[in-house]
Parts: sequence; C-alpha cells; structure tokens
Amino acid sequence: MPMRSGGEKMGKRKSMSSKMAQRKKPAPKLDTAFCCPFCNHPGGVSCTIDLKLLVASAACYVCEEAYHTTAHHLTEPVDIYHDWIDACEKANQAGDCYKPQRRVGGGDDDDDSDA
Repeated sequence: MPMRSGGEKMGKRKSMSSKMAQRKKPAPKLDTAFCCPFCNHPGGVSCTIDLKLLVASAACYVCEEAYHTTAHHLTEPVDIYHDWIDACEKANQAGDCYKPQRRVGGGDDDDDSDA
C-alpha cells in the first residue's frame, strides 16, 4: 500500500450505510392518560410526579378518586398507574371494601314485648 506523508496507510473510505446502521431508534412514548379503575372513563386519570418531595399521584378528574405513592428518579406515569391498579386488586382480594352488616334477630324489631 502506498504510504502517506505522515506514515499513515491509505485505506478505504467508510460507507454511509455503516453510519446509518449505528443510529438507535428513539424509545416509544408511553401513555400519560389512563382509564380510571373506578368509573372506567377513558383518559380520565392523569399522573403527576414531584421529585423534590418524592411523591407521585394519580387522580381521576371525572370521579375524583386519587392514589398517592412514593417516587424516585426512575418513576414514570405508567408505573404510578399500575401501582394503583395493583393496590385496587390487592384491596379487592383482601376484602377491605366496606360492606354494611345486617343484624339478624337483634330483638329491636319486637314491639309486643312491652305489652
């Protein structure tokens, strides 16, 4: 191979296709508005993240239900929403929902006991 004046060898030129192949595709955008787990309104839930206070919240503007959790530098709105869904499922499995109890045979119904 012929030598250049600086002692460098001459080589082939790099093709443009190699530069094109090195570019990465941008990551797909994640959703920021979600369906409410209580009223099922599509796009009713929006998530906010406050990294100064390390608090994240998801709130539905239709039924005004809200969920709050801790946040860190990797927290995304989709993470908050899925934490809320997981908390709802856990509450439903544990039976934490309020169920009014009916009293049977309490004796308060009998008015003929005074006679």
